[in-house]
Amino acid sequence: MRSMGLNPIHGSKRHRLPTSGESMATLINAYITKAKLEQLLAQADKGVAFTIAVNDEANAYNRNVSLYLSQTKEQRESKEPKTYFGNGAVVWTDNKVTLAPKKDAPAENKVVTPKYLDDVPF
Repeated sequence: MRSMGLNPIHGSKRHRLPTSGESMATLINAYITKAKLEQLLAQADKGVAFTIAVNDEANAYNRNVSLYLSQTKEQRESKEPKTYFGNGAVVWTDNKVTLAPKKDAPAENKVVTPKYLDDVPF
């Protein structure tokens, strides 16, 4: 198992790999500058909706994840440009990522809350 030490690049904790009995499909490390985060929060009423895109190929900086503000269906259909604000990389995967059920579709699988989220205060 990997250590939970600090990541010297961004000061964040390293993620540990799942142990026996745990399930996890993909881990992504992403980075948003403090200035961009403050700008996004200043424009938000309650929060910020964003989309995380994972590309099949890495760019010149070994990044294959991009973060941008979520768009409405109308914005996507009118081909409005995306507002990018962060990037990252897939750091671990078991190649078993599945789609989450849509809100108005009946759930086929029971949703299970992982043990490590039970003590989150919100």
